[in-house]
Parts: sequence; structure tokens; C-alpha cells
Amino acid sequence: MEFERLAKWLPRIEQEIARAYGEAREASGSELAADSLTVLEEFTLRGGKRLRALLVLAGYHIATGREPAPALSAAAGIEQFQSWMLIHDDIIDHAEERRGGATVHRLMATRHGDDRLLGSSAEYGTGMGITLGDLQEPFAVDALLRSPVPERRRLEALAEYVRMTRETAYGQLLDVRNGVLPVDRVREEDVMEVHRRKTAEYTVAGPVRIGAILGGGSPGLLTELGSIGIDLGVAFQLRDDVLGAGLADGEIGKSANDLVEGKRTLLVVAAWAKTGPVGRALLQEVLGNPAAPASRVRAAQELLKSSGSLAHSEEKIAELSGRAFEQIRMSKNLRPGAKKLLEQVGEKLVHRSL
Repeated sequence: MEFERLAKWLPRIEQEIARAYGEAREASGSELAADSLTVLEEFTLRGGKRLRALLVLAGYHIATGREPAPALSAAAGIEQFQSWMLIHDDIIDHAEERRGGATVHRLMATRHGDDRLLGSSAEYGTGMGITLGDLQEPFAVDALLRSPVPERRRLEALAEYVRMTRETAYGQLLDVRNGVLPVDRVREEDVMEVHRRKTAEYTVAGPVRIGAILGGGSPGLLTELGSIGIDLGVAFQLRDDVLGAGLADGEIGKSANDLVEGKRTLLVVAAWAKTGPVGRALLQEVLGNPAAPASRVRAAQELLKSSGSLAHSEEKIAELSGRAFEQIRMSKNLRPGAKKLLEQVGEKLVHRSL
């Protein structure tokens, strides 16, 4: 199966997401609950590439060689898991926008003000956002339990989901901790561990393994998919960091959100280690400073290039993706068609400009 053929399942994924919210809304028994589910549905269906959902379907096809309809419910559930993560991430990051609209906690804060409710709008928005994020999580569990496969596989997929969720939380703990440390106290390995335990697990390794488990994949196949998924997932995040610093294709881009938000990316940590007092002073001026002058932000972007930090990230991306592609080629657990699909997935993850 080609990746483009897999992508044709996107409308059915979105239909399944909408079905789950509609069914829950009918059973909610409360106007507030029903309205809250509508907020979650709008947020989840607002946008996104549905990458994680497609990887669940890919995992099922890799394990079986068949059309991935039995994994459709799980694929939709992983998108709802992603919404849970995003809603809470946005609260942690004090983000105002997501996918072209207001973040959930900001939306709820606005509603508080519009309805002239008592207390602080910001505190209400945060409280409702946390709770709405929590309300998302049962959708993922329910989706796995609904999967039309033998019970043993459903339970094994649920166990993988638990492992993935726990690893993601460990990674998030490290990420939050890194964010409050001075840059000189954050090591490259600290950054890479966040990427392995957070992004790589819930973006690539976990979803593809869940799909393969639902398809009855062998232990050897699952082990390989986990290893390949971690390497591709870390490379994906490193590419995301390059794009988030406004350095797409090695050029100075228009957006440098990650810099002004103060994110401790590999680009920043490596630049700090490679530059001198003047460069470090520039980084300190720009990092976590949304009010930094555009000229200073551009200078910081140039520093990421001139210090060799950008080249270092590109080397890491090439190393990780190269190792993943080599493991795919040498695998004895993957059919030729499955190898081709995984290679296409890897290209989509690593070589992108958006």
C-alpha cells in the first residue's frame, strides 16, 4: 500500500471522530456536558494532518497486508488523544492560538467574560481547559475497546496505549523542567530524551505499534517498529525545531516562535555550547522574549547558522533517519510492501517544510 492510498482514509477518520462525539453528546444528559463535547469536537476537527491516525492504519496494514478498516476506531481515538495533549500543552505554554483558532482555555476564558460570570476569566478558562482535556482521554480508551478485533489484541493495544501515555508524561515532565533551567544547565542529552519519550512515542512509535498489535503483529515486528518509530520520531521533532526557529531549508524564515517562546531546543542548546559571550548574550536577550526586536531575532537566527548549531541538528536528523531507513531495509519481519510504506512515512516525517 502506498502512503497516498492510505491518506484516502482521512475522510473516514474524521467521520469516526464526529460519530464518537455525537454519540457521547446524545448520552451526556446535560446541556453543559453536551456543549463541552461540541467544543472538543470543533477543536479536534479544526485541522491537523491526522498523522498519528494514519500511522495506526499503517501499523495495521504492515502487520496484516490488508485494508485497515478494523483499526479505524483506534486511529480516530489517537487523534482524540492528541487533542488531550494539545489542550494541556497550550495551558502550560500560555498559548493563545491553535490550528487557526483560539486555544480551548482561551475560548473558555472568553466565554466567561461574555457571560459576565463571577471570578477571574483566566482562572475559569484554565480550570475548564484542564477538565476538557481530561474529558478527551476516555475517547481514546473507548476507541481501542471498540476495535473489531479479537479481545486479546484489544487488551494488548490498550496496554501499549498505557505505556505510550506514561512515556509521554515522563517526557513532558522533563520538557517543563528544561524550560525553567538556565540554558547552560540543559544538556543535549536532556533535549534528546524529551524528544524520545514525548514526541517520538506518541507521534510515531506508539501509534504504529498500536495498529500492528490490532493486526496481530509478531513480537519481533513490534520491537522493530518501536525502534524505527523512535528514530523517525526524534528526527521529526528535530525537523520541527528547525522549522519553528524559522530556518526552513537553511534560510532565515519569517517565524521564530520557538526562540521568542524560550524553548530549549537542540538548536539553542548547541548554539550556546558553540558560541562565546556575545552570542550567549544575544540568545539570552531573545529567548522567551516575545517583545524582542525583529532585528535581534534575525540576529539570533543567524547565530544558529553561523555557530554550526543548525548543521549539527541536520547531522542528527540525517543520522537518525538514516539508521531508521537502514533498519527498514535490513528487516526480516517486514514484507517488501511494508518496507516501502514505512520508507514513505519516514520521508513524510523528516523531509518537510511545514
